[in-house]
Amino acid sequence: MSWLAAVTGFVMATTSVVPADQRDALLLSWTQPTAASTAAWAEARKDRAKWADYRFDWTSDACSHAPEKPFGFRFGPACRHHDFGYRNYRAAGTLGKHRKRLDETFRADLRRECDRHRLIAQPACNALAFTYFETVRLTGKP
Repeated sequence: MSWLAAVTGFVMATTSVVPADQRDALLLSWTQPTAASTAAWAEARKDRAKWADYRFDWTSDACSHAPEKPFGFRFGPACRHHDFGYRNYRAAGTLGKHRKRLDETFRADLRRECDRHRLIAQPACNALAFTYFETVRLTGKP
């Protein structure tokens, strides 16, 4: 056995990659507009090393050029969740197919944040959330 064959065999044996259908199913489960989906994604994000074989892109620019916490409303987690979906579906070449659902997931995450606040603050929060959502719908690029 040549040196190159031995090294290649070692690398292949120690570098596992999850089958695409498993990766796609997990990505789909983490990018739904439900509280359970968002919670599962947030838990996975805390322990990214556990998901290394899936080769997800966890990078984010948070809320791009908008504040992550306008007037104390925590929109940063929703922005990071949205970035996760966009980056991973873009890398797979299927963002166009999933974009509307990802944007709806973003809107649902923002709404859940607004629902956490006192009733008096909710109208202002929802107005800001709508602005963030509409900006994404108008400027997001598949």
